[in-house]
Amino acid sequence: MITDKDIKSIAASGEGYNAEFKVRLPNKVKEVTEEICAFANASGGTVLIGVDDDNVIQGATIDNAKRSAIQNSIREIKPTLSCDVYSVDVDGKEVWVIEVPSGVQKPYALSGAIYVRNGPNSQKVTEIEEMRDFFQQADRIYFDETPCPAFDVTTGIHTENLNEFKAEANLSSAVPNAQIFRNLKLQDQNAAFKNGAVLFFANEPQEHIDTAVVRCVAFDGKDKRYISDDKTFTGPLYVQYKKAIQWLKNKLDVRYAIEGTTGPREEIWEIPQTAFKEVIVNALAHRDYYDRGATITIELFEDRIEIANPGGLVSAVSPKYFGKRSHSRNPLVFGLFARMRMVEQIGSGIGRIKDLMKENDLQAPQFSFDGMFTVTLRRPFDFEKWINKWEDKLSTKRLEIIKQVQNNNKVTINELSKHIGVSETAIDKNIDVLKDLGLLERIGTKGGSWLLHFIDPEGEVGK
Repeated sequence: MITDKDIKSIAASGEGYNAEFKVRLPNKVKEVTEEICAFANASGGTVLIGVDDDNVIQGATIDNAKRSAIQNSIREIKPTLSCDVYSVDVDGKEVWVIEVPSGVQKPYALSGAIYVRNGPNSQKVTEIEEMRDFFQQADRIYFDETPCPAFDVTTGIHTENLNEFKAEANLSSAVPNAQIFRNLKLQDQNAAFKNGAVLFFANEPQEHIDTAVVRCVAFDGKDKRYISDDKTFTGPLYVQYKKAIQWLKNKLDVRYAIEGTTGPREEIWEIPQTAFKEVIVNALAHRDYYDRGATITIELFEDRIEIANPGGLVSAVSPKYFGKRSHSRNPLVFGLFARMRMVEQIGSGIGRIKDLMKENDLQAPQFSFDGMFTVTLRRPFDFEKWINKWEDKLSTKRLEIIKQVQNNNKVTINELSKHIGVSETAIDKNIDVLKDLGLLERIGTKGGSWLLHFIDPEGEVGK
């Protein structure tokens, strides 16, 4: 049984992968039982009734009839699941506790439906693909839930990283580490740290999970012929994230906007830093750690950045639901990132990346699911740099036509004639040459527009 001190600590930590709060028992008891079923299909958890959404202990009254209703509803979970239901006095307020074990006969179903825990939320599995993936995972066991008995918790914890986690997760520094580990269910019944906890808190998780690193490679040009920098970052996952972000910051164009004479500096990246945050945290949380033949890679090219992680798209999320639903291969790791507010609503990350690129007038991100899950973010196109490559290959008039089209893709032949100072016939002839070179295309006729193709003089298409 957990104590009043445990309840205060769990409440202060907030809802998460292993904790769910209800300010009172819902009229539909099944709402609570769905959470119980989801915990049983994960690593177990605790339902606290009498704690509100702001993590404040309010207390709740549950009479014998309501308690019987809870127990009867739990009996509807199949296979049979045994849960402890009891009350604890917390500073004169009654809080009801439902302790849910990690089920040993997964998957568990309620009224024929499977519920799973995804970060701080529970969701119902409805699609055939989702069910198939869950049955496979239940048989294989989530990698981050598997114990790592070789890890020594007394000497192997990255203290600075753990303290930073506490601060970001709003956990009191006065709470003993052992209690935090217990509340977050980071250890199995034999007190062995789980793989997910090793990934998140160990000094050197790659000593136990050898491919748990991030490799960052910079190339000269648009292909992989010439490497200019190659770094491999180790340490806890959050440390890897910070090192990767710093590496990108050192490689990309970053300018600063200063508010007033003494105001704070705002960093403005050529690609929004938040987009990188979403992609890298997604890679760290969702990669297939069972795949020991590959690592997360961040590859920087002249025109793009590619971030890839092993595993491809989770089979539970079919392409038609990509960007709308989320299903983590590593729910414990995902839940720890969620506590740090590094991830937000379930399934919203992909849409947020698309919105960020669009808001900053950048090309839409590209996603590939074949073997590796790869996100490609295109860097801003430098028109001046590109046009300079054509200066000794095109006449001044043709260069000026391209520049005018770049400024206004609806510019007319008459407007070009007046600006450049030649006849409309001469403009038509120069445009025909640009079309033959593949540099210019007309879209539509009257009222149409021009489309520039950014081809390099060597014949390579610029992005």
